Amino acid sequence: MVRAKRPTLADVARRAGTSTAVVSYVLNNGPRPVSDALRTKVVAALDELDYRPDRVAQALRRPRRWRQIGLLVPDLTMPLYGAFVGRIEIEARANDHLTMIGNTGFDPARELEFARAFTDVGIDGLIVVGAVDAPATAELCHRARVPVAWVHNSRGVTDAPVIGADHVEAGRLATRHLADAHGCRRIVFVGGYTAAEVEHGDRETVAQRFRGFSSIARETGVISTDLTASGAYSAVTEHLRSCPEPPDGIVVGTHGQAAAVVRAVTDAGLRVPGDVRITGFDAHPTADYSQITLTSVTQPIDRITRRALGLLLPGDRQDAESEPIEVVIELGETCGCAG
Repeated sequence: MVRAKRPTLADVARRAGTSTAVVSYVLNNGPRPVSDALRTKVVAALDELDYRPDRVAQALRRPRRWRQIGLLVPDLTMPLYGAFVGRIEIEARANDHLTMIGNTGFDPARELEFARAFTDVGIDGLIVVGAVDAPATAELCHRARVPVAWVHNSRGVTDAPVIGADHVEAGRLATRHLADAHGCRRIVFVGGYTAAEVEHGDRETVAQRFRGFSSIARETGVISTDLTASGAYSAVTEHLRSCPEPPDGIVVGTHGQAAAVVRAVTDAGLRVPGDVRITGFDAHPTADYSQITLTSVTQPIDRITRRALGLLLPGDRQDAESEPIEVVIELGETCGCAG
């Protein structure tokens, strides 16, 4: 398919019978005056040709206060990714950077499509939270000479380290709290971390948290799910129906499944935390007003954000640090500590 040639300023000037300078004066309302009669001719020519200014070219010609960064996240509906977006946008704006956001839906093709579109319009850097095809995105940005910061986790190997929390230690903390503080001995992990189990979801982070869980709860098991709330509810319900002795502790691999797991346990006639104590990850502050608050291992969003932007902002660029950032456990009601 051959696309029609985009009309130029010269095309409009010819149609109106005037100069390109006069057309420019009409478009920009100055700096020189244009008679009403000539302005009418120019406006008519603009309409007839459906002329639209090339905004990218205009931006290249004028001095810029605002620069631009691209931000890719896998699911804006999830509180963790929403928290990253909010913090990055605030920090970037404070440094005269506007943020262009793409929601990839854990789809490698969409991630690459957004990265290509963002580099085409001239972003000054790209932050990818939870990359699902890091090698392809890295190669595209390398060709475009756009610096990239990888945040939270990454599917596929690149030369640059991922800026994120210590998810293995997070799994240990969540499990150790149940074992040491509450004496739980039948602890299970809810989540999926293989490609067969999880098509769209953060299975890399769950795999790391499961490693930490396994280092503490060596003789207990896992309830496999696809990382959706409905999948977690169904899997936990089936486990409780079929196992002769229910677990006394549950570690939920993602925050998106936590409420479903609590509901599955209580629908089975068990009490939380009376019969089953539950810990999870990345609880959002708004969850403090839910019916029962989650004991959660959280990551320092502000610190991760500052480190990521430090790789991209002119005059403030730092070397990427490979060490994961420490996490903390915040006690809630699902384990029995608060409330």
